[in-house]
Amino acid sequence: MTTPRPNSRTEQRHRTEARILDAATKAFLTAGYERTTIRAVASAAGVDPALVMHYFGSKQELFRRVTEAAPVPEVNGTPQQAAEQILAALADRLANEPVASLALLRSMLTNPEAASAASVAIARYQAQMAQAIPAEDAGLRAAIISAITLGVTVTRHLTNSDELASADPADVISLLRPCIVSLAVPPPSAS
Repeated sequence: MTTPRPNSRTEQRHRTEARILDAATKAFLTAGYERTTIRAVASAAGVDPALVMHYFGSKQELFRRVTEAAPVPEVNGTPQQAAEQILAALADRLANEPVASLALLRSMLTNPEAASAASVAIARYQAQMAQAIPAEDAGLRAAIISAITLGVTVTRHLTNSDELASADPADVISLLRPCIVSLAVPPPSAS
């Protein structure tokens, strides 16, 4: 594959698309899905709104591309290692309010289009988890782990449940560890 010349149309197109995605990421993270407009994204990217629509087609597609590009925690190694990686990522989200991902979560919870677009990133994370789980029902186990970690994050940071919002992250992880490990490391008969 050849690399485009620095000032070729292809390279300019890639730079413009990257600028739009960067502007959209910032807009969605600060304003959420509902309040982000194509005009605001275009203005922040220094392009015409029609160009944003040309590249992405819709606000939902733009949001999908933003969530698709979002990093997901690594889950690999043995099932026990995968469980510990999942718990470490959750511990980090509990200790350090994930402002950026909370805006996306809030959008997912309030808008069906945003939920549909964000499901791509969630599915990617669940697929990583499922690969580390040696069981026929690995996909279901990964989906349950994802639901638990998502639920704990939302409850702590968005609904501010008194007990969970004020709990020491280490205590929460300690209580969740047996559950997550039992899902990630099934007994030999479950394989």
